[in-house]
Amino acid sequence: MNITTKGRYALRVMLDLAQHSDAGFVSLKVTAERQNVSLKYLEMIISHLKKAGLVESTRGKEGGYRLTRDPDQYTVLEILSSIEDNLAPVSCIQAGEIRCDHAEACRTIPMWKELDEITNRYLSSVTLEDLLTGQKWPAVAISDPDVEISDEYT
Repeated sequence: MNITTKGRYALRVMLDLAQHSDAGFVSLKVTAERQNVSLKYLEMIISHLKKAGLVESTRGKEGGYRLTRDPDQYTVLEILSSIEDNLAPVSCIQAGEIRCDHAEACRTIPMWKELDEITNRYLSSVTLEDLLTGQKWPAVAISDPDVEISDEYT
């Protein structure tokens, strides 16, 4: 699995909207400035998020985007799936289905299928709220680069 820049930025946009949800609709231009990402690039990403029903928009002076649900109601898998073509570890698995002409003879397919299932379960267990609070990973502090990760996590 390779999460593209689009996928990573989609998470950043969703986090930004969640962090500033009290402001109502948030201008994409403001989000682009805060995230140091091209407005044109974010326009392409936000269109996928809107099409998937993850965000809604309004036009006008107070226009912009906002989440359609509370942050704890979004999973990372849902967000990434709205942007990425395939989250499976290999191209012969797509959307959980085996799509390979050689599947019957391939001894590695069960391993890749299991890895795909493990990854999907994990990404489904992480919410936007988890990313906002960081409480799911107490040993890793993003704000302090000098924090050492305990042996328990290495």
